[in-house]
Amino acid sequence: MDTKLIVGIIVAAVVILAIIVAVVSIRRYHEQRSSGESPRPTVDAQANPDAPGGRSVQDGVTNPRLEPVSAQVLDPIVAAEPAPQIDGTGEIATRMADAERKPESSTSRLLRLRSRLAKSANPFGKALFNILTKDALTEADWEEVEDILLMADVGAEASAQLIEELRSDARVTGQRDPSAIRELLRSKLLVLLDIDKDRALRASRADAPKPSVIMMVGVNGTGKTTTAGKLARLFVAESKTVVMGAADTFRAAAADQLETWGNKVSVPVVRSDRDGADPASVAFEAANRAVEDHADVLIIDTAGRLQNKANLMDELGKIRRVTEKTVTVDEVLLVLDATTGQNGMAQAKVFAQAIGITGIVLSKMDGSAKGGIVISVQKELGVPVKLVGLGEGPDDLAPFDAEAFVDGILAQG
Repeated sequence: MDTKLIVGIIVAAVVILAIIVAVVSIRRYHEQRSSGESPRPTVDAQANPDAPGGRSVQDGVTNPRLEPVSAQVLDPIVAAEPAPQIDGTGEIATRMADAERKPESSTSRLLRLRSRLAKSANPFGKALFNILTKDALTEADWEEVEDILLMADVGAEASAQLIEELRSDARVTGQRDPSAIRELLRSKLLVLLDIDKDRALRASRADAPKPSVIMMVGVNGTGKTTTAGKLARLFVAESKTVVMGAADTFRAAAADQLETWGNKVSVPVVRSDRDGADPASVAFEAANRAVEDHADVLIIDTAGRLQNKANLMDELGKIRRVTEKTVTVDEVLLVLDATTGQNGMAQAKVFAQAIGITGIVLSKMDGSAKGGIVISVQKELGVPVKLVGLGEGPDDLAPFDAEAFVDGILAQG
């Protein structure tokens, strides 16, 4: 057979085979389209992180624009909803991001947090109630009452005062009606908490100066920077304009953390471009920015301080003095970790002496059996607890409600 003829037959066979493969591929593609299946991604789609559903071959990370928003940064109500299906248009992600930027109102969050406050404060109150409703109280019972109060961080002085009043009250020794005992305990705890004390933030009042300046102070690990960010959200929910100053220049991530909080509610953050910059100069620039912007509130976050570092405590005074060259500091809020108990009291005293504090923010009250710190810190310093943080959510910060707290202590559940 002629060689040219053989070559021609082979070439013709290859061409025919290629045509058959192409026809089959096209038919399969159209069948997938008609059945609702998505065609398998091509190599180019996998290598392009901007393609819908694509991955970067280089780092294997899914396109971040198409990832669902993390539940950790969503408002609790939004996070509890079923996760929506991403449709590739970006509309769902945009809606979730918009929801994240809308802080919960102060009234709504207070109602929502009351039940958590009751749960966190309940353990020692329930133990107290169980003892005081016994038919006859012995010395051992009174000692147990004292132990319960001390373990709940009510403090030695406040515990002794409460026990003395209970022992001398005829309703305890002569009354076995549980409701009467509960009402007795309620009234005495409210006295210890000084229910008439003014707990309102100056910035929330109608006659507040503009800007109303709040300094946030506290040792490392109490959640101070997080609390500053949550406080900004609370003011935004009250339709106030806010500026934040990142005067914690010694912790590398502090300014970034504060800026992240600010971005979520469109609050500008004044910060230094370098770590270790003079905190007072940052506070000064933040004060000027707040005045220029006609802001309602300026929140200044300061570095976490160790109570035995006198030079660092002096620096807090310097930050305040420099800030007040432009505006008056209305509030100095000390952030305390509720789980630290009496160690937190030692911190509070040092800060009170160093700079003077106008209020306490108790963070990490969720699940804590040490709710008595509310009583002891107020009794020792004469400074009210103004805010409490009861969870990880961005809106889990609310004004402290003394009556709700006491009712939570005495709740039976």
